[in-house]
Amino acid sequence: MASNNQWICTASTLAAALCLAPATHAEDSAELAKQALNPVAAMYSLPVQYNWDQKMGPSGDGMRSLTNIQPVLPFTLNDDWNLISRTILPVIDQHGLAANGAADKSGVGDITQSFFFSPRKPTASGWILGAGPALLIPTASDELLGSEQWGLGPTVVALKQSNGWTHGVLANHIWGLEGSPADDKDKVNQTFMQPFLSYTNATLTTFGVNSESTYNWQSREWSVPVNLTVTQLLKLGGQPLTVQAGPRYWLDSPTDGPQGWGFRVAVTFLFPR
Repeated sequence: MASNNQWICTASTLAAALCLAPATHAEDSAELAKQALNPVAAMYSLPVQYNWDQKMGPSGDGMRSLTNIQPVLPFTLNDDWNLISRTILPVIDQHGLAANGAADKSGVGDITQSFFFSPRKPTASGWILGAGPALLIPTASDELLGSEQWGLGPTVVALKQSNGWTHGVLANHIWGLEGSPADDKDKVNQTFMQPFLSYTNATLTTFGVNSESTYNWQSREWSVPVNLTVTQLLKLGGQPLTVQAGPRYWLDSPTDGPQGWGFRVAVTFLFPR
């Protein structure tokens, strides 16, 4: 028959295991929420992001819905470096951007393909870094939905995560390659900047703000939307994902560009390695 000491030891071990399992699960979920906010995390993911904007075109009655399909693929190069592939494939539906419905089009736009070489460990001060090339690929299904040219340039990202806060910036600059634009298209020469700030609480709800600003050096015009988002980490049938929603407001936009308020909803499927 087991002694009292053996029963006490067994009971203590069982209690410790039962306490440790929820704690470990919570820690794993918190780490997953952090990785979901990191553009160069070594994790497979599939974000699908829907944006709706209004008050476009010469009459101000136009609208556009833009669905960005953005697979992220990490590759381990060696013990010190990762290569992160980020693809943006836009699916566009626009109406009322020109008289007589001339610009009413639906289809895919140009792909932006980025590659980030990123150290596997943060810097001593906690910064996570990445840099590499960005490529514009003329995949648009209609000339009104794309630039009709190849483009190339550098892209960088820097961010820091601590105490629930994530802040940083992602940027790129793309030049159209010589001789590639069609006769009626300006050569691409634009800078993209995405500063971001967010806070994740104990329930793994993230409150964020960012701007996805673009400066067109050809037309000397800014596009400056500000996005306010709420993101929640969930698990459906064991599949981790985040669900995001929030309004956006255009502080500045080019001629005939979007004005006022719009909104964004997004779902990101996460595949931890």
